[in-house]
Amino acid sequence: MSQNPFDLTGRMAIVTGASRGLGQYFGRALARAGADLVITSRSIGALDAFRAEIEGLGRRAVPLELDVRDEASIRRMADAAEEACGRIDILVNNAGCNVRKPALDITWDDWNLVLDTNLRGTFFVAQAVARGMVERHYGRIVNIGSVTSVFGFAGLAPYCASRGGVKQLTMSLADDWGVHGITVNCLAPGWFRTEQNKVLYENKEWLDYLVDRIPLKRPGQPTDLEGAVVFLASDASAYITGQTLLVDGGISTGATRAMVQRA
Repeated sequence: MSQNPFDLTGRMAIVTGASRGLGQYFGRALARAGADLVITSRSIGALDAFRAEIEGLGRRAVPLELDVRDEASIRRMADAAEEACGRIDILVNNAGCNVRKPALDITWDDWNLVLDTNLRGTFFVAQAVARGMVERHYGRIVNIGSVTSVFGFAGLAPYCASRGGVKQLTMSLADDWGVHGITVNCLAPGWFRTEQNKVLYENKEWLDYLVDRIPLKRPGQPTDLEGAVVFLASDASAYITGQTLLVDGGISTGATRAMVQRA
């Protein structure tokens, strides 16, 4: 390995939920840092374009089918990744979903969809991949959380519950697997404009309200996450585990427009 602790050359990484959105930004960042990738989606055909893009960067990309709500699918993916790549060094547990409804309108199925995907899926994917990491006494697991891992927002009850659970799960797994040379951290984006929430950004009143609460005075761009994911996936973070890294422009400070005149 390189003396540069951020260099991922020779590392093998899984990125789940890589058919669109932040998963692709995470994958690009890891590939540019030198990692080869296993990319997953519920539909393997949805990965064709991204596979070509990663290969265009000179890195290997292995597409695998994965439904994180299906235990058998998780086991198949983990086994296939080990067989295809020989080992897995890094897992970015990104696959997720959301249902936006007032709390009184949330159904039993809404709740199960979000929790089964975001929390149960995160755990069982980590468990499946960690088995090989334990044998090799090395691993970097990056669970994707959210600013809702630490803050609650109206209309997002199951999502907030799931992401808060990911934060707590991260700490538990870090304590469980640290003895095996595995670090487990949570990368928690703030409000980012993605395909999943683009409708919110079409509401100028909501956007103005959001920006007013962010100290850096802008919503996040997916590229703002690239350095953070490489850091947590690399040896630069070798002595960091069980932590939640908020990449949110400062909104988690609880900031609102100051009532004092700035210098």
